[in-house]
Amino acid sequence: MERKTALIVGASRGLGLAMVKEFLARNWRVVATARPTSRIALEELAERFSGQLEIEMIDITDPQQISSLGLRLQDRKFELLFVNAGVANERYETIAEVSTEEFVRIMITNALSPMRIVERFQTNVSANGTIGVMSSGQGSVADNETGGFEVYRASKAALNTLMRSFAARHTGDSRSLLLVAPGWVRTDMGGPEARYSIEEAIPRVVDTILAQTNKGGLQYLDQFGKIVRW
Repeated sequence: MERKTALIVGASRGLGLAMVKEFLARNWRVVATARPTSRIALEELAERFSGQLEIEMIDITDPQQISSLGLRLQDRKFELLFVNAGVANERYETIAEVSTEEFVRIMITNALSPMRIVERFQTNVSANGTIGVMSSGQGSVADNETGGFEVYRASKAALNTLMRSFAARHTGDSRSLLLVAPGWVRTDMGGPEARYSIEEAIPRVVDTILAQTNKGGLQYLDQFGKIVRW
């Protein structure tokens, strides 16, 4: 059986790198992207999975780099496009305290740039494929009962809304659209006190992604495949 291929954007470390490892272990081909300054872990992985893992260098906050990658991959088809991107600011920094520059940085990285990737590469995804982005439970407006991480929450809520608009513009599309909330995971961003290890969370995330194949429509799901409230 021919291997399926995933394009995983933002895979230099943390959840993205773990997703690459998981798909490789499941015998997928993977095209993984990283910023030029953060490629070492992927290069080491590529040595172990020669011919199965390809690496592309890109900073997704640069539209020209997105366009150039699109040209390089214009003839490729993928069963999965998944965009993993996320930066955070100080937990207790409120909207009144955050600088304009920091607000813009987070919104561009967490909301605008992932959607630019989705828009640019949607035609590379097969008719029965999946387009997904890494969201967060903190992007849920309904579940925001504790506050904190105000700008990060806002950026993920914006990402969710933009994906919902994308889905509305593609009514009837057979492909599955996913917003994935992986939970609080022990990464550089999640911190050492997070509830889940990467080894626990990512196989469940991948199971959830694959379980939605051929279902179509947009879903906002956690690592266990449960619906997250908008």
